[in-house]
Amino acid sequence: MKKIHFFTLLFCMLFFLQSIAQSPEKKMRIPLKHGAHRVGKRTDADMQRWREYGLGQFIHWGVYAIPGGQWNGKTTHYAAEWFRTSGLITKEEYDNLYKQFNPAKFDAKKWAKQAKQMGAKYMIFTTKHHDGFCMWPSKYTDYTIANTPYKSDIVKELVDAYTAEGIDVYLYFSIIDWSHPGYQAGTAITNDDRLNWAGYTAISNEKDKAGYEIFKEFTRNQLIELLTNYPTVKGLWFDGSWDGVWMKEAAWVDALGTELRDMHPGLIIGSRFRADENGKRHEDTNGDLIDDYDQRFERNLPNSLAETKGFDWDCVMTIPENQWGYHRDWSLTYVKTPYDLIEMTVKANSLDGNFVINFGPDGDGNIRQEETDIAKSIGNWMSVNGDAVYGVQHSVLEKQDWGHSTAKGDITYLTVFNKPMNNLLKIKVPRSKEKDMIYVIESAMFKSTKKAAVVRDGGRDKSGSVYYDIVLPADIQKLSEPFVIEIKLKQVNKGEKAAYQQALT
Repeated sequence: MKKIHFFTLLFCMLFFLQSIAQSPEKKMRIPLKHGAHRVGKRTDADMQRWREYGLGQFIHWGVYAIPGGQWNGKTTHYAAEWFRTSGLITKEEYDNLYKQFNPAKFDAKKWAKQAKQMGAKYMIFTTKHHDGFCMWPSKYTDYTIANTPYKSDIVKELVDAYTAEGIDVYLYFSIIDWSHPGYQAGTAITNDDRLNWAGYTAISNEKDKAGYEIFKEFTRNQLIELLTNYPTVKGLWFDGSWDGVWMKEAAWVDALGTELRDMHPGLIIGSRFRADENGKRHEDTNGDLIDDYDQRFERNLPNSLAETKGFDWDCVMTIPENQWGYHRDWSLTYVKTPYDLIEMTVKANSLDGNFVINFGPDGDGNIRQEETDIAKSIGNWMSVNGDAVYGVQHSVLEKQDWGHSTAKGDITYLTVFNKPMNNLLKIKVPRSKEKDMIYVIESAMFKSTKKAAVVRDGGRDKSGSVYYDIVLPADIQKLSEPFVIEIKLKQVNKGEKAAYQQALT
């Protein structure tokens, strides 16, 4: 009898262990002092406003615009905003460029109007890049716009001009500051665009440690100064926080973030500001998003909702392949067309993100003509089709060969980039997740003409998905740019009479 009990118990234990091994188990969470302060998305009005922007503008501008990637007859393929480290100019030469900075043709109102025409709902501006030069008259350093021939506060001019146009302003701020004597650079290893401390070299002596403490307080003072001087800004966009020494300062940076939020309610900060105590950036050790939205997608759009992990996110994109600041020679790399950038904008919004297009003005304060032309083309398209971008989210439709779809309420926007040769646009509509329900197209309209579309039965497949063919009329066939079809989807019982009923059989 005891033997029977023993084997019964053994069998039960083996069955239990096997069931544990076969069932999905939640990853054990690690207690963190400086990880994410929230699990899931922010739900306040400020963050919802950010979520609905759709399209933004980035401006990289500083003294690096003076050389524009060239010096003494030589051109660098290096990113122009990193020109100080290009090897073509000495540090002393670069650090004195500010004495020449006098952008007499700069017109903040003109830039703001151009951004408005393009359809931008927010703008990010480089207050200070890695070289440490401040585009505002900071009282904590002499290396500022106040000591240039131009003298005026460029950040204020831009904040005022863009705010007047109804465009929200965010301030870029580099943690790296090559101009500050206390700044210390550590090393970090890249792994799938996330950085950790492998290879990190600690500050080696007391003098450097004391200098870095001064640098930290300098950084804190400047951030408080920016939020004090420009109280209408909506958020901060950080760069350079992948630096190894900064990553070791998790507790201090976390406290600084809390201080900034306390003084500026509603402040929006992306995931580049800080690491947790284990050196994890963007996502903490438990996989939760640090701060308010994911900044991981720089010049790199995700291809599925799964890649975004359900986070809020944006993608910032250059027009040349990799030039943020002004470079005199655009022939070095591929330059994106308005078509490319419109496609990226819609793709980003179809995956619940925002898309931000970068501009690099020259040393005189001009946005180059090529960028101006691109912005105008995008704006012309957005003025007709912006409903497919602003305030939308992903739709119930899966990605299809003709383009991308977005949704707002019961309206779905089909943005067509690949026009079919037979002029019949085939739309695959999935089964509803509700039992015995299915989606049907109740109405369809071409946004550019405001004309109703002819919709035909396109059959169905074994999965229960329904297909429709939308007939493209002659005026749509002639379009040389992407176009939008606005459809209204309705859920009906499989047996219910509905528009285009044939598709349900």
